[in-house]
Amino acid sequence: MQTFEDLNISKQLLSTLKELGLNTPTPVQSDSFALIKSGKNVVGISQTGTGKTLAYLLPLIQEMKFSNQLPPRALILVPTRELVVQVVEAAQPLCKGLSLRVQGVYGGVNLNKQALALQDGVDLLVATPGRLYDLTLNGALRLKEIKSLVIDEVDIMLDLGFRFQLTNIFDLLPEKRQNIMFSATMTEEIDALIDDYFIDSERISIAVSGTPLQNIEQQCYSVPNFHTKVNLLSYLLSEEEFKKVLVFAESKKMADRLFETLKLRNVSKMGIIHSNKSQNARLNAVTDFDEGKNSLLIATDVMARGLDMHEISHVINFDTPLYPENYMHRIGRTGRAKKLGVSILFSTEREQDSKVAIELLMDKEIEELQLPEEVAISHQLIPEERVSPGKSKNHNRNKKTGARGEAFHEKKDKNKKVNMGGSYHREIERKYSKPKTRGDKKLNRKKN
Repeated sequence: MQTFEDLNISKQLLSTLKELGLNTPTPVQSDSFALIKSGKNVVGISQTGTGKTLAYLLPLIQEMKFSNQLPPRALILVPTRELVVQVVEAAQPLCKGLSLRVQGVYGGVNLNKQALALQDGVDLLVATPGRLYDLTLNGALRLKEIKSLVIDEVDIMLDLGFRFQLTNIFDLLPEKRQNIMFSATMTEEIDALIDDYFIDSERISIAVSGTPLQNIEQQCYSVPNFHTKVNLLSYLLSEEEFKKVLVFAESKKMADRLFETLKLRNVSKMGIIHSNKSQNARLNAVTDFDEGKNSLLIATDVMARGLDMHEISHVINFDTPLYPENYMHRIGRTGRAKKLGVSILFSTEREQDSKVAIELLMDKEIEELQLPEEVAISHQLIPEERVSPGKSKNHNRNKKTGARGEAFHEKKDKNKKVNMGGSYHREIERKYSKPKTRGDKKLNRKKN
């Protein structure tokens, strides 16, 4: 079994880790330590609770030396004030023996007090995007000395609408820096962020499900479209064994559409949770589901991450996740505490590639069941299903990338000439141009 000593961690940090009762690194800590320490860009896919906070703190802190520099050298961005406090509490004991300064800033408290605290200098700054940007705008903080940027829980951050603040912050940072990103789930928006700002990054993917696959009976159905999926879901929910069902939708829009469609079909005892819902609505949905008042909860990948519930009988993947790691995260919500659980995957024809990617990740084929005769096949399509095959649902991505046709031929010689404004204009300009030497009338006369 690997220990922290095998990672070549400094003696001071090793001593601190032992005092904290930490001797064995988690997989994400083992895989990321050397990469982050080397200064490479790193993208890690790892569920909350796998030890990823220490995975980026240990190599960053080990590489920092004592300095009287006032602006921060490492910046950690997290989506909520609770996570700021959590990361600061994890970093402080590690930094204490090295005389490194840690500071956390977040919204909801007095801005001036946080600005005053930063005047004494900070080495490692933990912040929420909004408050960080406010502090830079009022001149209390400079980010041009940042050597390493960490974005933790990036999926939550983007789901909460922080993309605009992130891009503004990137403009304030030095171009030459190390970029580190951690997320529990993958989305197209995260992929786009990686393509734009995390060039040549090393990827680490840790299995996000702590539930043994043998505890979960996996099944799948090939279903033609959204409304047939709804018909199948309604049929399954009528079965007695579907007692506590967590349904995953691919987006907030799809979750709302599914909820409203089921409500029109008089499906009761259900709730919905995603980041566009108010805090009270989310809390009530979770409480009602956990206490058994509702037997069905519709959720998106990101919001379901905070759910730690037992006795979930079935997880239904209403949409096949684009990223196979997300599927592992979803099904891990059932089959806990050595109890058996059931996972059911709905897949349309255009989702088959994603289904194959899931099976390759698990090295296991999902058992396919025939649609029950009672389930009606619908021919009604939602707008997303009317997109031509092979095209992305995001119209901004449907750009032609192939070879150009005849319309893009080389210009003819006569069309390559630069418009000089006509011979008359050139003659006037030559005749009345200013003299090269001020006051030299002879030179000017000769020129004319």
